[in-house]
Amino acid sequence: MLVMEWTIQEQHIAEQAFNRAYCREIGALTDLVRERAQAVTSIQDIWQLHDFLSARRHEIDGKYDYDYPSLMFVFANLIKDGWLALEELEGLGSDKLAKIHALTRM
Repeated sequence: MLVMEWTIQEQHIAEQAFNRAYCREIGALTDLVRERAQAVTSIQDIWQLHDFLSARRHEIDGKYDYDYPSLMFVFANLIKDGWLALEELEGLGSDKLAKIHALTRM
């Protein structure tokens, strides 16, 4: 894999976009957990909520990897999942934007 250099400005844009997507997903998860918690009526419901949260934690921890060599893949997946828009990455180099855009179509 070709390692691309990130300018200070690109690093700042990437960090903001990354954090914005993370906050959106965590906010949606928080709302969903609140909803599910209100519906708990049995111990089985509690264990199901626990299992759901464990799976989501594993998924989110794996998804949000702020590592520059893989960041374009992370952004492409966040765009595909609806947590980020390509426009929010404006200011990144055209080479990076083109690669992210191409990866969103895979």
